[in-house]
Amino acid sequence: MHCRLFPAVRPAVCMTVSLAVAGAGLLAFAPWQDAGKEWGVHDRARPQPALVTVGACCSAPSDAKVLFGGSDLSALQSGDGACKWIVENGELCVPKGAGNIQTKDSFGSCQLHAEWMVPESCECEGQHGCNSGIFFMGRYELQILGSNPNKTYVDGMAGAMYGQYPPLVNACKPNGQWNSYDVIFDAPSFNSDGSLKKAGTMTVLLNGVLVQNHREIKGATAHAAKAAYSAHAAKLPISIQDHGDPLRFRNIWIRSLGD
Repeated sequence: MHCRLFPAVRPAVCMTVSLAVAGAGLLAFAPWQDAGKEWGVHDRARPQPALVTVGACCSAPSDAKVLFGGSDLSALQSGDGACKWIVENGELCVPKGAGNIQTKDSFGSCQLHAEWMVPESCECEGQHGCNSGIFFMGRYELQILGSNPNKTYVDGMAGAMYGQYPPLVNACKPNGQWNSYDVIFDAPSFNSDGSLKKAGTMTVLLNGVLVQNHREIKGATAHAAKAAYSAHAAKLPISIQDHGDPLRFRNIWIRSLGD
């Protein structure tokens, strides 16, 4: 089914969505939701989302800024300057101990496309061996993790808004295969006194499957703790995490929204 998911953003993210998750009935009864039950952060008893198979995309549209297209690293930098990540066979790779990278430009609300792979040689065990993440504004994390068949706490698996929301389904491909994220990030805003004016939101497709449906961000990502907001600039860099694992990235582009 070809479906225009984000009409306000034009056809750039219009794509085929698996009927297995597109039906409102299935999304309404996703087992992890357990209507009325309050789960603790990283609760290992929280039910696992269903595993679905996904079908094949996604070049940058003409109005996008290419962050990584196969060779040029000029849009990215490490915390202390030039990008310490390297390019191998047109893929962005994380050398051991290189640290996080971030965009040189700052962004607020945006549409982001990024493709990532956990090498087949990686051994995944929970949060170890195949872990990374994309941090919008340097603080709101969309988790990257090898999650097929690796299991962990569900608000820390692939497609999760880390520590806040599990994905609606597990649409992650096995190690050695490329995954794609298409994200609509709506930045939070703050009043002049620093109080929260409007919470941010994320809509996320993993491999063309809706896994976060306009979810309200609870605050800056925290490990094993509740998220909280603190005032910050309207635009900040986007960062990609070096968690010590040799993940690979390609075809990363962004479109600013609402500027």
